[in-house]
Amino acid sequence: MPELRRDVVSGRWVIIATERASRPTDFVKGREWAPSDRDRCPFCPGREHETPPEIYAVRPEGPRDGPGWRVRVVPNKYPALRIEGELYAEGAPLFERMDAVGAHEVIVETPEHDTHLGLLPDDHVADVLRTYRERYVDLDRDPRFQYALLFRNHGRTAGASLSHPHSQLIALPVIPRRAEEELDVARRYFADHARCLYCDVVSAELDRRERVVYENDAFLAYEPYASRFPFETWVIPKFHQASFGHLEDEELVELADALRATLHKLHAALDNPPYNFIVHSAPYDPLPEHLYHWHIEIMPRLTSVAGFEWGTGFYINVVPPEQAALFLRDAPARPASQVPVPVREPVEVHGEVGGQ
Repeated sequence: MPELRRDVVSGRWVIIATERASRPTDFVKGREWAPSDRDRCPFCPGREHETPPEIYAVRPEGPRDGPGWRVRVVPNKYPALRIEGELYAEGAPLFERMDAVGAHEVIVETPEHDTHLGLLPDDHVADVLRTYRERYVDLDRDPRFQYALLFRNHGRTAGASLSHPHSQLIALPVIPRRAEEELDVARRYFADHARCLYCDVVSAELDRRERVVYENDAFLAYEPYASRFPFETWVIPKFHQASFGHLEDEELVELADALRATLHKLHAALDNPPYNFIVHSAPYDPLPEHLYHWHIEIMPRLTSVAGFEWGTGFYINVVPPEQAALFLRDAPARPASQVPVPVREPVEVHGEVGGQ
């Protein structure tokens, strides 16, 4: 019997189509990847002159805007919004408009072209996440910006125009509707229960454990109860924190482990699927510290959104999240080359070599 499940975070309903359900293994094969674009990639070392001047870099060696970097941030060459300009609205209430003022940055995550976050070492992923945080905090200093969205498109199907590992940060002069919806639900829950909705979800998922994919001391990766898509996976702090920008360095290390492990499990179990991930954080101001809880939503692009979804706002998920979690739990959390080799105690041998 199909199930209707309500997502407590957004209030949306999802259909878990058990009668037409697919096996997790049905999604492993059959995707087509575009040929490598390494030969024309502006993000590869030695082609720094093909991008706008860098804003920020993790650079152990080498000159600015030259090789030698580990992580590099540049303005988007074709930005959705521009940093120049002033905010003013006109035409309300029917034809309201304002200039598209904002910031649009590209975080080039590694000099390596043919890799991704799930395959990189933990310390490099921590450098990427530290870069995310530094840019997120820096844009908060601009009073024009109300919200910043960090996101990553992996694969052509997910919207990546270049295959070199990169993510993007867009600062907006308004709070997006999706963020407003999450805040409204969180406010109502806090008003009714005097607790953070997300903290309660984390506690319940850890108690039940049927949708847990991976965890460490500080972070949990799990399949949401009302997942919109097959293998939709969230990574969320076990501790309460409203803003991604408030992460401490030691927490970034734990997040690097959890995010890399989760992305590698998806890579290994689903044969490197295209995906989007989005960092959902609280608005810059006012900060709803007591009731919101930042998190990362990872959405593999394995099925298509069609007329029913667009017309109703319902999603149809053909893989129950409990099955997806079980499948991902069994997948390796890191490449075989990064698995520590256990140190064996020396064996004491008695007797003569070759003796009988």
